[in-house]
Amino acid sequence: MDHPPEIAAMIAKYPSLKKPIETGTESHDGREQALLASILNNPALPQLKNSPTALLAAMDEFSSTHDFLISIGPQKASILSSLIEKEKPAVLVEIGGYLGYSAILFADAMRRARDSQLASGTVRGQELRVWSIEISEDFASIARQFIDLAGLGDIIAVVVGTADVVLKKLKDEGKLGGVDMLFLDHVEKLYVKDFKVVEELGLLRKGAVIAADNVVRPGAPEYREFVRGYPRLSSEGVRGLIQPGDFEDELEISHVVSD
Repeated sequence: MDHPPEIAAMIAKYPSLKKPIETGTESHDGREQALLASILNNPALPQLKNSPTALLAAMDEFSSTHDFLISIGPQKASILSSLIEKEKPAVLVEIGGYLGYSAILFADAMRRARDSQLASGTVRGQELRVWSIEISEDFASIARQFIDLAGLGDIIAVVVGTADVVLKKLKDEGKLGGVDMLFLDHVEKLYVKDFKVVEELGLLRKGAVIAADNVVRPGAPEYREFVRGYPRLSSEGVRGLIQPGDFEDELEISHVVSD
């Protein structure tokens, strides 16, 4: 297939973009299982064990050179790690866990933020929890293997199901009383619906932060309009890049400013 020069140059730089550009397929075609096999057969596997940073770098390398992955990628990972360092959440819920990339990033950043506070004597020991909600049992299974490899199984719990059912069950069982940070990274047209689920369960208190991915590409205009007009929230877009490819996008970052 012939491509315009700029597209051909992009494919030459990032071979993994050839398939999604030519077919429009970005997931659910076996690439997720191929990633797992690639990591488990990596000669550097011992170095990846209990090293979240090294594992995420290996996943990024696969996404650049083999098959594009719909994980957040390194540039947005940097933005979200800085957000966690600033906000210091103890309980984080993500809706759209995929293969565990973001959950591993979050748990590692949360643990480092807590350890920094402990070292400075500003807080006592604080239990951390990341609830990662994923609709696909196959993807959840892969995510759990990566999470265990990263040594973060004590912090991250992957739960299969839809957000409304999972969150209500966690609250009813007394496992989830509040959310310090909410990350939305699933089907963009469900962002408003699932935000309302979290809000109606009373899980978002003053000081909580909500981050939503892909609000420009592929886009979540209804969600952006909703949160920017919602009385309890202060909300703004933060420029981010979809990588590989450096496609322009934004994260919508919202803070709960009132009870």
